[in-house]
Amino acid sequence: MLIYTGGTIGMAADRETGALTPLDFNHLIACMPEFKAVPTGIDVHQFPQPIDSSDMNPQLWRRIVEIIAGLYDNYDGFVILHGTDTMAFTAAALSFMLENLTKPVVLTGSQLPIGRLRTDGRENLLTSIEIAAAHHPDGRPRVPEVCIYFSGKLLRGNRSTKINSEGFNAFDTFNYPHLADAGVDIRYHDEYILQPRFDEPMTPHFAMDASVMVFTLFPGIQENMVRHLLHTPGLRGIVMRTYGSGNAPQQPWLMEALKEATQRGVVIINITQCAAGPVEMARYSGGFLLQNVGVLSGYDATVECAVAKLMHLFGSQTDVDNIRQQMTHAICGEITVVTEPC
Repeated sequence: MLIYTGGTIGMAADRETGALTPLDFNHLIACMPEFKAVPTGIDVHQFPQPIDSSDMNPQLWRRIVEIIAGLYDNYDGFVILHGTDTMAFTAAALSFMLENLTKPVVLTGSQLPIGRLRTDGRENLLTSIEIAAAHHPDGRPRVPEVCIYFSGKLLRGNRSTKINSEGFNAFDTFNYPHLADAGVDIRYHDEYILQPRFDEPMTPHFAMDASVMVFTLFPGIQENMVRHLLHTPGLRGIVMRTYGSGNAPQQPWLMEALKEATQRGVVIINITQCAAGPVEMARYSGGFLLQNVGVLSGYDATVECAVAKLMHLFGSQTDVDNIRQQMTHAICGEITVVTEPC
């Protein structure tokens, strides 16, 4: 099943403004005659109105999950065409919303519209379809998890982040190996691919609570602004982007404000601003102080993953202690938990 949500892959330039605007999926097919030669049966589900990925939201994630859940038994795998700007957020969200996924869900797109001469869309789409249809001799799928395929790399969805706004090499997973690399052949790295419980059903989850905020530390950050943010009405979770291995300014006012928030039940996750490497809160005193006021380590999670995981947990339960416990454990391969010294 090919699910077309929109994105650059199906866009063309507006004649008046020159800006890229979404087109009907039939245009994409017309630009790609080799699509008919794919040796796999393909059905298409198109969103009624193609979505610019900047407009992606939890309601649209729910729609995607409803489509997959409703057709799950009829297809060997699913390919989702999606804009690149929020693709990593969607991939992370789907990884939590599709519990015990036993079939491939591959997100892909392109940096150039598929009608352009130098487009990367053809290879991305065709290889994604091949990966979604691939299986072991016993019939089990090669990659039974949510992933992103882009520019020769198959990546775990909840480990991915967009790294380039104009190059074809748009995504990577800095803290996790590739699930496969595609060149002349597709080389699957089976040791890194999730193995679900094939004897149990996939369980879809539809509720996502977006009462979450991303908060980035920077030199000169002001107390009044931080306190105002921490008292935002309805706020349930914060992804706090810290320095290095999880450090923050050792200002008493900051630690006091964070402690007050965690004691009110706000779940605060410590994510490093660095592209690669984990949070290790016991390494330096700044991180240790955060730990003491109730801030949780995000380990090596991406911001996209931490946001989606909080939304998923807030949408499915109300016990803050249980949510805090699950944020520090891997649900579907999204983090590598390393026990830190006391």
